[in-house]
Amino acid sequence: MPPTRLHVLDAEAERALAASLYNEVWRLMELESRTVAQTDAMIHAAHASRYHWGRVGAPLDAPRGEWLCSRVYAAVGRAEPALWHAHRCLELLEKSGVAGECDTAAAYQVLAVASRMSGDTDGASSWQSKADQAVWAVADQEECQPVEIDLAALQEHIRSTEG
Repeated sequence: MPPTRLHVLDAEAERALAASLYNEVWRLMELESRTVAQTDAMIHAAHASRYHWGRVGAPLDAPRGEWLCSRVYAAVGRAEPALWHAHRCLELLEKSGVAGECDTAAAYQVLAVASRMSGDTDGASSWQSKADQAVWAVADQEECQPVEIDLAALQEHIRSTEG
């Protein structure tokens, strides 16, 4: 049987799907506890959102999607994929040529979290230092505040589960 071609959505429908998936990821991440099925759905929705934004999004949507994938894996305690997606986020930001200071700070922060989870305390410290410097460079400090609050909460969660 010959392979089938991917069904193509019009750009508007694909953007709506990407945004809906992104919002579903955040809904699931904000649950106080998740079932295994909800965790699976959260991981798959993050990847699906990233895929669709990569097809129809603006230049910053792909690195932001990688950030979200890293953030999801960090939330479920999966260091290796969290670190991989964090590095991919930074790589795509650097290639985009349009990365804002807050996006760069967010990439550094998620790299710090993923490095810490993987046991690389020196790397975590280095990435956190870069994140702090990037945040201070942001002209509008309130712009980065949601990312800072989210990642501070994630870091606290990781510390509390480390023993």
